[in-house]
Amino acid sequence: MEKGQKDLHPVLKIVLTALFAALVFIGSMISVPIPVAVGNVSRIHLGNIFCLLSGLILGPLGGGLAAGTGSALYDVMNPKYIASSPFTFVFKFALAAVCGAISLWAEKRGKSVHGWNIAASIAGSVVYMVCYLSKAFVESTLLGNELQVTLLAISTKAVTSGVNAVIAVVVSVPLYTMIRAALKRSGMSKKLTW
Repeated sequence: MEKGQKDLHPVLKIVLTALFAALVFIGSMISVPIPVAVGNVSRIHLGNIFCLLSGLILGPLGGGLAAGTGSALYDVMNPKYIASSPFTFVFKFALAAVCGAISLWAEKRGKSVHGWNIAASIAGSVVYMVCYLSKAFVESTLLGNELQVTLLAISTKAVTSGVNAVIAVVVSVPLYTMIRAALKRSGMSKKLTW
């Protein structure tokens, strides 16, 4: 490998992280709002596809930064969600980081990559759902809502979050498989993970 190529890798990683953050942001904009009992809104959206994809391609750190930044920027741009943007950054970072860490672990150990990528994507989605629903439960409880109202709101959010997770896993894993093949042919696959 030439010296010029080595110098390019950190820049390439930063550019790809920014690109994936933009894809997460745009994917989050493509959404269907779902009213929730407590007056809040939950959404079915495409952002989680790119959160998982960023974890699979960029690894835990780059993927986490892309997913967290793109999702938090979406929240900052929307008055309904602006107060949640720091939580969103952490939760979406965790989604992509867990996915990326498991996928990278399996790849380094020569495991069956496709099966592990499915498991990694599911694990990342579950971590996100637990964080998201726990936050919603605490918020609703702190607002003084009755337990029945809180549970109704949480169940609605759990359904929409579950739909988002299923869509994200079903789309991101096959998409990653195609992208990974192209990255391997170009010799880029190992250079992108952080």
